[in-house]
Amino acid sequence: MDLTFNCPNCKTEMIADSTGAGSQVNCPACNAVITIPEAEPANVQSLNPINSSAGAKEHKHYSVPQHQGPGELLIKKPNVPLEAAAKNTGKIMRIKTIRRTDCMEVGHDRFDERVTEFISHIGEENIVSTNTIAYTHMDLATKQLLTDYGIMLVYKG
Repeated sequence: MDLTFNCPNCKTEMIADSTGAGSQVNCPACNAVITIPEAEPANVQSLNPINSSAGAKEHKHYSVPQHQGPGELLIKKPNVPLEAAAKNTGKIMRIKTIRRTDCMEVGHDRFDERVTEFISHIGEENIVSTNTIAYTHMDLATKQLLTDYGIMLVYKG
């Protein structure tokens, strides 16, 4: 346990181990020779500083609210705008991207055939927009970046 005491000359507060009680030390502030006092309840400090802190002596009683049913909603989601509600009639907008590189078969370019097959499959009346795209990809054989093209179709599905 630690003892807390003051220097009789300069009143500097010092802390020493209780096993050193009765021995003499020099004050670090005024260099006076001081005898460490015997252990008294007022001078003894606990080894655990948390036990002697003000927070350890304060008893707090918290209560947790109890609910019989589900709690009230604190955050309410806004209603869907009327424009968005009118658009949700079952038709979903979809996007299909067809890259020319994916349509190459043993030296034959089948890009036009694949695009035609897809458009005939979904129906021309369902196409909203057609956009060309340019992209860059790594050719695995030559380890070079190649620029190619494709098509992006937006359609109702």
